[in-house]
Parts: sequence; C-alpha cells; structure tokens
Amino acid sequence: MANILGDTPVALPVDQANMGRAQQLEGIPMAGFISVPTLEEDGAFDAYVAKPAEDATAAIIVIQEIFGVNEGIRRKCDSWAKAGYVAYAPDLFWREKPHVELDADVPEDFQAALGHMQKLNQDQAIRDIEATIRAARAAVGGGKVGLVGYCLGGRLAFMAACRTDGDAFVAYYGVGIDGLLGEQHAIGKPTMLHIPTADGFVPAEAQAAMHAGLDDNRHVTLHDYDGLDHGFAAEMGNRRDEDAAQLADKRTADFFAEHLA
Repeated sequence: MANILGDTPVALPVDQANMGRAQQLEGIPMAGFISVPTLEEDGAFDAYVAKPAEDATAAIIVIQEIFGVNEGIRRKCDSWAKAGYVAYAPDLFWREKPHVELDADVPEDFQAALGHMQKLNQDQAIRDIEATIRAARAAVGGGKVGLVGYCLGGRLAFMAACRTDGDAFVAYYGVGIDGLLGEQHAIGKPTMLHIPTADGFVPAEAQAAMHAGLDDNRHVTLHDYDGLDHGFAAEMGNRRDEDAAQLADKRTADFFAEHLA
C-alpha cells in the first residue's frame, strides 16, 4: 500500500501544550498534514491525515466546524484511525486563511470563526471535499469513503450526500439543511443526521422541515436528541454532553461499520 502521507509527512510538534495530544497518538504510526491537489489541479490544500496501524480498506473524511481543523477535529481523525480507518480532515478555509484553529469557548475566537464561515464559498468547499474523497479512496486502494461533519461541516456533509460520490454520510447538527431539501432527491447513499432539539442555530421550524422533507427518504435516517444544544458532540470543551456524544458517536460508528464494509 502506498504511503498515504507522501514522501515528506509534516508531523505535528510535540511540546508541553500538546502532551495530551501526544498520548492520543500512541498506536497511530502516522499523523500529520499532507497536500491534496484540487480537482482542477490548479492548486493544493492541506489535510490532516491519521493512518491506522494496519492497512485500511476504508476511509473517513471529517469535515470541520467553523473553527477550522483544530485539535478537536484532529482528535476525531485520530479516533477513526484507531478504529481502523484512514481519516482525513481537509482545511476548507485555505483560500482565505490556511490552518485556522479556533476555540469555540473563547468569545473572540467564536466571532472570528463566524467571519471565516461567511467568507467560505460552499460550492468550492464541496469540490475540495470531492478532491479529498478522491485522495482518500486512492489511499485505501479504491475502497469506500465515508464523510462525517459538524455544524458547518454537517451542512457540507449533507451537500456532499447530494453532490459527491462518497459512500456514506453523517451530519451532526448541520445548519441550514432545511434550505437544501430541494436537493435531497439526489441522495443515493446511506445518510444519517443527528439533530439536537434545543439547537440554538437550527430552530424548531427548521427541524420540523427536515423531518417533513426527509423522513420518507429511504436513504436517510434522522436521530433527535431531546433538550440538547448545538455542539453536544464536540470532542472537547464546554459544549460537550458526554452521554449524548457517546450515543451519537456509537450510532455513527455502527453506521460506518455497516456501510463502509
């Protein structure tokens, strides 16, 4: 199997601030940023990649929140690598500012993240996700590729289910999906949505529209999480609800195990 990280993988530095992360990387022989060419091959962007100890037959793409490919997103990739998948997290803000890393619990970071989101061309982001699918599929010898996204990434995961050739799709608290329902007829692969009912960014009427538009789609499964707010499955920080995060993540793991085999 080819070295998925290329000839010169860029390892993350291990210092006092990253000691917890260094411990998490035990058992993952390679983790770092690589360069992925655009579909047009007129540029390239970075993606964080974590590779399992054994050869993988499937890959998972983790689509960032508005906070960039930060430590929480990288940890999610590491967890998928430990589960036996090659995991990619593409830097979708690269055209505006590469390597954005922000903290949802810091008010100034939150405001900066909103600015990055507003500048993102989401159609271009889907093309970058398609380029990442291509790279991930090659890394696993033509095997299947799943996608999982959070917040903005949840919206993009739903868009990818409608527009890309990925094999399975999961969206956590995707924003604005009610405005994309006109595309849902194009979904032909298994898709799962995690919907917290007290989501401050996805109001009750949007959730109702999602159910009305998608409950009868045989490819789509929706899970509601009563009383929970946006970001409940964040890997770290104040937004996380441990029990609900573990439940949603178990559903996601089972979903990928079934559909990426």
